[in-house]
Amino acid sequence: MNIKIIKPDGEFFDGNGNFLEFTAVTGRMGVYDNHIPLTTILEPCVVKIHHGEVVKKAAVLGGFIEIQKDRIIILAEDANWPEDIDVARANAAKERAQARLDKKESGTDLVRAEAALKRAMARISAAGK
Repeated sequence: MNIKIIKPDGEFFDGNGNFLEFTAVTGRMGVYDNHIPLTTILEPCVVKIHHGEVVKKAAVLGGFIEIQKDRIIILAEDANWPEDIDVARANAAKERAQARLDKKESGTDLVRAEAALKRAMARISAAGK
């Protein structure tokens, strides 16, 4: 099946795979070729594209996924290959977000802090650190 990942600034990935793993708002999912059509919202996660024995990983930082029988299109808010991730920066973002969540100060946007934490965790996980 053809898999495309598109970011706001252009195409990130266009290739084939026989299995795709990702996290939707409803939980972890895996899709094989000939899956029933589905559209859902992606959580920030590591997307794994399986093609035979090869598995490509990418940090996809939220968006939408459209699944058809022979193709998948991901409209990503952002996406990074593991080698392009600044792990130190991702760890610093994780610590800042976690500190905001732990303080629970009035005026703290908890939804925004949780989203920042999920994005940082996806980057760290994709980088394998």
